[in-house]
Amino acid sequence: MSTRPSPPPAAPAPVPISAVQATALAAGELPPVEEVRPGIWTLAVPFRGGVPDATLVYVVEGSDGSLAVIDPGWSEDGALDVLTAGLGSIGRALADVGLVVVTHLHADHLGAAAALRRASGARVAMHALEVHALEHEREDAARHEADIATWGVPPEFRAGLSAAWGTGRRIGLGAAEPPWADLLLEDGDVLPVPGRTIRALWTPGHTSGHLCFVDEADGLLFTGDHVLPRINSGLGLGGRTATNPLGDYLASLGRLDGYADLEVCPGHEYRFRDVVSRARTLARHREERSAHVAAALDTLDAPTLFEVASRVPFSGGIASMRGFLLASALTQTAFHADLLGRRGEVRPA
Repeated sequence: MSTRPSPPPAAPAPVPISAVQATALAAGELPPVEEVRPGIWTLAVPFRGGVPDATLVYVVEGSDGSLAVIDPGWSEDGALDVLTAGLGSIGRALADVGLVVVTHLHADHLGAAAALRRASGARVAMHALEVHALEHEREDAARHEADIATWGVPPEFRAGLSAAWGTGRRIGLGAAEPPWADLLLEDGDVLPVPGRTIRALWTPGHTSGHLCFVDEADGLLFTGDHVLPRINSGLGLGGRTATNPLGDYLASLGRLDGYADLEVCPGHEYRFRDVVSRARTLARHREERSAHVAAALDTLDAPTLFEVASRVPFSGGIASMRGFLLASALTQTAFHADLLGRRGEVRPA
């Protein structure tokens, strides 16, 4: 009989490249605008709606003077004051933006895109699968609602699940609005930024159409939420998928093997180096979770999904979770069971 695996010591987080970003993160403050390379800057846009944290926005200047903005951040009310001030600090304005590039559909990355398009006339670009997820959001939410009823969640844990994961959830929050994109990106596409070669790299898992962007000439890799320096990104947090988001994510991590020499520009926290080592740490974390799910299935008799998840050492434990965090933990447990080929051993409630 298997016993529950003991978690190995956590790998240390990558060393920050940007001292000001690391200092601001530790202090709970927004970092200042910083030039990453000649003609490439990063600035931070805070989350809206009372959510703490911030998104790292990247501004790329083309040879014609036009600007591309990668992940413009959150704008629940359509306000662009922080972005306007950040551009002003480098002597530029919203009117200079000709392209808005979005790594994925979440509000802290996509939210300000529509407002920025209205203010500047810029085109918005993202993967076609993200557009599909946004267009089918209500349909997918109803299917999520049906899932919740099968998880075996005790009554005291049910509050907020529908709002966070079912019919009350909005993945394209705030001022993001259709048309969601003017330019659909696919794997390998080069962004239309004059004088630069920045290539899209499809990295599904966090969402089905998540994109990273590779700028080998400048030695940069923009990773959105695919790889972050300290956070293990959630999986399957977009629309419904025909494939297992965990399997997709592990394969996507492997796609980064050729980019170890590039500086990582993530969507949150701080810039760092050696994406390959960080990706391997993230993959080991998922492998450890799979081992815990397998051990739970070995020892429990026809468990519900909630009972299996209760044996997985999520941060703080499943009993501390409510709403979105609880729903995410349960769906990720299902992804692990499915990838192990053991989903049929989980009993629907």
